Amino acid sequence: MAKAKKEEKQHISVVTSKSLRFFEQYINNPSPTGFEWQGQRMWLDYLKSYVDETFTDAYGTAVAVINPKAEYKVVIEAHADEISWFVNYVTKDGLIYVIRNGGSDHQIAPSKRVDIHTEKGIVKAVFGWPAIHTRSGEKEESPTLKNIFLDCGCTSKEEVEALGIHVGCVVTYEDQFMVLNDRYYVGRALDNRAGGFMIAEVARLLKENKKKLPFGLYIVNSVQEEIGLRGAEMIAHRIKPDLAIITDVTHDTQTPMINKVTQGDLACGKGPVVSYAPSVQINFNKLLVDTAIKKEIPFQRQASSRWTGTDTDAFAYSNEGVPSVLISLPLRYMHTTVEMIHKEDVDNVIRLIYEALLAIKSGQDFRTFAQ
Repeated sequence: MAKAKKEEKQHISVVTSKSLRFFEQYINNPSPTGFEWQGQRMWLDYLKSYVDETFTDAYGTAVAVINPKAEYKVVIEAHADEISWFVNYVTKDGLIYVIRNGGSDHQIAPSKRVDIHTEKGIVKAVFGWPAIHTRSGEKEESPTLKNIFLDCGCTSKEEVEALGIHVGCVVTYEDQFMVLNDRYYVGRALDNRAGGFMIAEVARLLKENKKKLPFGLYIVNSVQEEIGLRGAEMIAHRIKPDLAIITDVTHDTQTPMINKVTQGDLACGKGPVVSYAPSVQINFNKLLVDTAIKKEIPFQRQASSRWTGTDTDAFAYSNEGVPSVLISLPLRYMHTTVEMIHKEDVDNVIRLIYEALLAIKSGQDFRTFAQ
């Protein structure tokens, strides 16, 4: 007789309807690099009933703390900023040229609607593009940083300036959050406000489950990751943590035009991604893997070569060295306005961080050997 097929473990949702409403509002709120303050205020307001105290630094990194008087300090961290554009030049005819603020993709810009942020409020505009009828010739011109432009309905530079638009105004896409096929969360800036949402949910679970941690927990939403891990650099030196768990996104590699030989074999819906890289401390990473196995949390593995390209690198090499690990969320279409993450992966990243925290002992030393 054939053996009975092993029953698949039923997924239990962690995200509640209330927390999902916050997630939607948080994603829809613009948070461009260098201008994250409004989203940070929203994030701290959501967290305040789950923590003991909060603070921010001069550049806007937001921190919520549980057990602030504890000597041993553990960080869980995400980054708050989203890629965007800066107004760089206004023509005499009222058209606007832009430069990147972070890794904005020029190829997706044409025909997108945007919000230009001014002191007078939001000004609507579009990325214009010549009609297909007018693009003649054997070789069509592709979108580049040199030829994409914004049209806000003005016909002169003076009219643009009268709206409050000037060089240095930041520009974000207006695309909004949605749920696709009751399976995926979709929106702009899931990289990495999904991370900020997930670490906030960890704090909620600790509070609701009445878990008392034997260390100080610093829930950190850093600014300016998209332009070089800058917020993480600053806050790591201020907090001086003993351990850091970083969460960010990584590429789902199941869609066309992605090479698995170079990018790895990762998929939305198959669980959090545990990374291997020099900045990822080997024994702390083993705690993550062991926790996932023990708690039956599905997970995937990724090799990140010389660096992870995330705030893990900033924390790991700060102070005198901080044992750090990275838990990534698989994501499709990174740095577009239709980034996609699987609902079950979100739940499982939250669960893995939560269970890992419960497995950490106060004063735990992750050195392979000590003298």
